Amino acid sequence: MQRKILNLAVISALGFSQYAQAGWVTVPSTGFTDSAYTNCYNAGRTSTAARGNFGSLALVAQQYPSNGVVDTCWTNAPATEASLPPASRSGAAFTGFTQTGSTSRAIPNPVSGGMVIGNVYEKYWRNPTTNTCLIATRVIMSAVDSDAAVGTQYFKVNDLVRSGFSGAGDVYFAYAFPANLTPVSIMSPIYRVGRTFTSVQHRALRYDTLANKSQNGTNYLDLPTKNSVSAEITGEPTGIFASTTASTTLAKQDAVVNSNHIDFTLDTVYANEDGSSGAYSAITYVEASCNALPTEQFGAIRLRQTGQENATLKAIDITGYTIGTP
Repeated sequence: MQRKILNLAVISALGFSQYAQAGWVTVPSTGFTDSAYTNCYNAGRTSTAARGNFGSLALVAQQYPSNGVVDTCWTNAPATEASLPPASRSGAAFTGFTQTGSTSRAIPNPVSGGMVIGNVYEKYWRNPTTNTCLIATRVIMSAVDSDAAVGTQYFKVNDLVRSGFSGAGDVYFAYAFPANLTPVSIMSPIYRVGRTFTSVQHRALRYDTLANKSQNGTNYLDLPTKNSVSAEITGEPTGIFASTTASTTLAKQDAVVNSNHIDFTLDTVYANEDGSSGAYSAITYVEASCNALPTEQFGAIRLRQTGQENATLKAIDITGYTIGTP
């Protein structure tokens, strides 16, 4: 269930800008036909067009999202920044929309007493006439060790979960790259989006060659099933080395639908051992029905490291905006 709609969004203070021809998708409260998730940048992935394989491949070897090319969920950014109000799906100005929230939130270090490891940036708009709200989110990670083990380990954001949508019905999602940041390879696209609380681990077959990086590990699914798993993260708990064949069970490639949450799968880390995406995430947008100004709630933003390579499973919950639902 996907639909293309026109929308314009502005987050100029964060490097966000006006966007046109947005490839928005509907994210139903009941999930999709066979999964809680649907593909975004991952759409159309094949052995010869691996689409980064969830961040296992550097995007310099892939086609970047653009008009007509791998543009599911992706919205085109203009060449220059603009400071304009949002616009409606028909292309007319959203004259009733007002920005009602804007903030930067520090990401705490999992290591006790450690330095902040990055920031989450949020902006929020609301139209009181149509009872529609728009939340934009972006992650930027810093060069800070996030593990007490020997050496330097940077926290990798494989999934970002936003919560607070249980009464909103179907919502709409898109992502974009800010036009004032180049090259695009320093930013992670959004590989899939799901109406679920559960972040599902994804691993390549091995991380030693391009051919192996482009293939899924044994039993790893691009779109998880939606049978029974409701845990925060599901996957193998230990990291793997580049020459180790990744393997899991189908029972761990599952995530039930949960209408209160939206999970974006990405690959954002200050320095990635596989040479792929960089420290900046794409900008994610969620549009939903609402009837109130934003509230702030701890756990409205959840950052998950799902052990894509030689990493452990970790989660960091922080305060975020939530919509006032009808």
